[in-house]
Amino acid sequence: MDKDTQTTPRTARLLDVTRLLRRAGRVWTGVDRVELAYLETLLSGPVPVWGLARTPLGYVLLDRAGLNEWYKRLTGVLPFCAPDLVSRLSRGQTKIMRCAQSEARKRAVARCAPRGLAAMLRRCLPHGTAYLNTGHSNLSQRVLSAVRSLPEAQITVFVHDVIPLEYPHYQRAGTVGVFEAKMQRVRRHADLILYNSDDTRRRTEVAMAVWGDVPRGIVAHLGTMQPVPDPAALPAGLPPEGPYFITTGTIEPRKNHALLLDVWDALGPDAPMLLICGGRGWNNAAVFDRLDALAPDARVREIKGLSDGALAALTQGAQAMLFPSHAEGFGLPAIEALSLGTPVMCSNIATFREILAENAVYLDATDTDLWKKEIVHWSKRPRDTLRVGNFEAPTWVAHFKIALSYT
Repeated sequence: MDKDTQTTPRTARLLDVTRLLRRAGRVWTGVDRVELAYLETLLSGPVPVWGLARTPLGYVLLDRAGLNEWYKRLTGVLPFCAPDLVSRLSRGQTKIMRCAQSEARKRAVARCAPRGLAAMLRRCLPHGTAYLNTGHSNLSQRVLSAVRSLPEAQITVFVHDVIPLEYPHYQRAGTVGVFEAKMQRVRRHADLILYNSDDTRRRTEVAMAVWGDVPRGIVAHLGTMQPVPDPAALPAGLPPEGPYFITTGTIEPRKNHALLLDVWDALGPDAPMLLICGGRGWNNAAVFDRLDALAPDARVREIKGLSDGALAALTQGAQAMLFPSHAEGFGLPAIEALSLGTPVMCSNIATFREILAENAVYLDATDTDLWKKEIVHWSKRPRDTLRVGNFEAPTWVAHFKIALSYT
């Protein structure tokens, strides 16, 4: 690490927790877990930490004590308070989301309407505060300008991927332009961009270079927590009898579930079981129709809403994790599978090559026959002969040793 490129020690850190606020009560995604890891680490560190969140009525600012209390409730260590009147009047939100917003307002040391954000930050935060946004949420012109108004402020943004710019046909209608505008604001305002891989950095810098100068970038591979299997949390009928394969993640086009369904159609009634674990996403009507048409005795099952422990138990017992994605920012489920000793069969893309190295089997994401051949071969092998040993997953300690040296 080049010491000359590191920043001077920060007087305080301001973590944007808007994404966690909006995701309260849901199954954590990979990006959610990153923001949560930053929250946990900053709360345990020596540098003063604050939390900023956008609510339907404006912004709330929490100091370390308030942020810690909110964190305990967000993670289920303590129960949430009942939703306040303001939250009860909010539409389109679950009870847990209303409770999380109520708790944030209750614990806040300051609150403001949108137009008062800059003044609130200048009033409450010290010179030299470092703003960290790790969740791709709340990256508005208002927020970035308000933080920039702080004397000697530093703006650091974590970019997980630029897949919406590279594969717009995989995205929800109307989201690509929104994402592009967000990334343009990041390019204009960020002092530093954190990346989860060299591949993500390269792709992002290519995209941003079209718009102008690109901010300084640092790569820090994401850390992982060792999954803890909880077989008791599995629904009835799981795990299935006999060899089975698993794929994990939102059912969206870039995850390439269509290839796996083609493989299983070709294998017929003698196929091993395939468990598709994840919620339904977008732009995937053909795949959803195929899933809806599955017979009760089909060799493919769609499973959603599993707890982390239940998903880990299914992953640990599988013949392999299948990951035929067309594009990924990092691929956390593959790392978690390897950590549990479960082998990974994945697409031959640069991100997986960088993160998984020699610990996975790489196949062309368009070659159905090759996937079929390998899956049949693996399904016939004793599971013990497939197990992965001595895999060293990237750690959060290593990640933060890099990331917090610059922020």
